[in-house]
Amino acid sequence: MKAKTLKAGERIGPRQQHHWDWRAASNFIAGGAGGGLLAFAALASLAGIDVRALLLGGMALIGAGLTCVWFEIGKPWRALNVYRHLATSWMTREAAVAPLVFGCGALALLTGHSLFVLLTGVFGAAFVYAQARILSADKGIPAWRHPRCRPMLVATGFAEGAALVAVASPFVMTSAAGQLGVAAVTLGLLLVRVLAWRSYLAGLRADGAPEGSLRALAAVDGPFLKFGNLLAAALLLLAALGAPLAGLALIPAGLLAVGGGWLVKYTLVRRAAFTQGFALPHLPVRGRGPAGAAVKPGWGGAN
Repeated sequence: MKAKTLKAGERIGPRQQHHWDWRAASNFIAGGAGGGLLAFAALASLAGIDVRALLLGGMALIGAGLTCVWFEIGKPWRALNVYRHLATSWMTREAAVAPLVFGCGALALLTGHSLFVLLTGVFGAAFVYAQARILSADKGIPAWRHPRCRPMLVATGFAEGAALVAVASPFVMTSAAGQLGVAAVTLGLLLVRVLAWRSYLAGLRADGAPEGSLRALAAVDGPFLKFGNLLAAALLLLAALGAPLAGLALIPAGLLAVGGGWLVKYTLVRRAAFTQGFALPHLPVRGRGPAGAAVKPGWGGAN
């Protein structure tokens, strides 16, 4: 098969990466939601709620995400090499936190001791943070390395975790006060997530980014805000105000919030992941005179 001949602009401009496919995206999708779920399950346990099902669900999500990454590796048993760089790699730190999540989670399920439940939540939160640092450490992808990407990923991970607790609350919480508290917390976290998302998009446009990244993120901006946040927030508000069948409103509200976060993370890892491309901070000049403007072919926003 004849190789494709690239045009001059395609050779120097940003190009979409294909090394991390849907399996890598699934790790951030499921792992972030699972870690957030464990964190809020631990908080819910402080109110005397039986959170064993929530802990099991959180660990299952993290396990599913890590399994997807394991199958992405050409030689899966080489995955053990990830533990060799604890001092420098956030991917190693994510892998190091995972056994602590599963170990403490298993002890929490077997013994029901509150200490193990809380430790599982702490390590779940650490897993969310480590995943956000993994993307921000990849300096070759401008949409990932932007300093506002990390807080946005942490915010959506915790919002998804609270939303999953909201989905389960009609089944694990018998009191209306407990469901009201879950609705209020999830509503607040959705607000934080929206602010972090809008700040991230504004930062990318202000600092400049590959046009492909800006187009991909702009394409999901509307559905994410309308369905994953505003509609979900409206349903949560109904539940918080004690409307008829308020508990049942938590289920679609939580699913919409989780789905919105998953859409953003899949888009960020797969569709918005364009490389830096060729760039000059300024055009050099011969002799005297001011330097020319920066050159970044294929970039949009303020370069």
